[in-house]
Amino acid sequence: MPAASQTSRTARFLVFVLLAVAGLFYVKWHPYYGRAFTAAAQHSIGHSILMGDASSAPAPSWSAALGYALAYGKAIWQAMVLGLLLGSGVQALLPVHWVARVLGGRGFNSVLAGGLLAVPGMMCTCCAAPVVVGLRRHQAAPGAAVAFWLGNTMLNPATLIFTGFVLGWHWTVLRLALAVPMVFGLGQLANRLAEPGRPIALDLPPAEPEPRTFVEVVMLWARIFVRMTLRLIPEYVIIVLLLGATRAWMFPPIGPDMGEAWIWIVALSVAGMLFVIPTAGEVPIVQAMLALGLGVGPAAALLMTLPPVSLPSLTMLGRSFPLRLLVTIALSVVGFGILAGALAMWLGMH
Repeated sequence: MPAASQTSRTARFLVFVLLAVAGLFYVKWHPYYGRAFTAAAQHSIGHSILMGDASSAPAPSWSAALGYALAYGKAIWQAMVLGLLLGSGVQALLPVHWVARVLGGRGFNSVLAGGLLAVPGMMCTCCAAPVVVGLRRHQAAPGAAVAFWLGNTMLNPATLIFTGFVLGWHWTVLRLALAVPMVFGLGQLANRLAEPGRPIALDLPPAEPEPRTFVEVVMLWARIFVRMTLRLIPEYVIIVLLLGATRAWMFPPIGPDMGEAWIWIVALSVAGMLFVIPTAGEVPIVQAMLALGLGVGPAAALLMTLPPVSLPSLTMLGRSFPLRLLVTIALSVVGFGILAGALAMWLGMH
């Protein structure tokens, strides 16, 4: 390989690393550092984005849709921009064979690498989705990409700390005990389910040729960024509006009469899997519902199913994974929610 070409690749890699570190510091690491002290002192990180101080979400309406979309958008827009920059940056700045070497294997090593790389990301499921798209376009194996996607939320160290200070450390232990098999188990399952001969990206255009000059790099990065934004964001916004409008149907009024009934554990597991929240939004939601009398079983189900996937993120990744794999992941997340509810009741959590 010519020395100039190797130098160019190294420079692009360093630009990508700088973007990731600076962006994550500004959007995630620094804000969450301060938020951890707030959680420790006040045992709270804010109001429930789902229903505020009320016992139920507002009735379905355009107002409810816009209100939730604006609150949610305010919470995640910076992370979404960063996710799009990183997702397009993977394709414009990193050579395909570099990504394939670390994340392209069909064994457990690539799954482990994907999950561990997700830990510092700490993004919500939708903001991580553009990065997953970029990784899949650059030949990351399905298992590694799934582990990265789920690991951003379920292995998020900030959320685990918030959970301990706000809900209690036994809730953190329960979540982490189930998050590890969810992230790495579903990652390994994704590799086994994927068809060896199936193309890496299902309906995406062919990979761009590797850029050679600075101008080519910038133009390629901008082109991919715009293309990803136009493809992912419109459908994402529409689904967020629909979920915000109908959240009262998904999450009924909360009260002690709900108890520990299995029907609520199952129902809230499904609702939590479909609904979309910002990073760590599940913590104040569960705290508010427990205060209103929700049983620990349904609460544990929500703690496990609200963060990892959502209807918008599943839709955003519809061209990067086979449909049967996405359905399997969604149903598996529901299963983990039901298991969490059962364990919370069996352990007598409070």
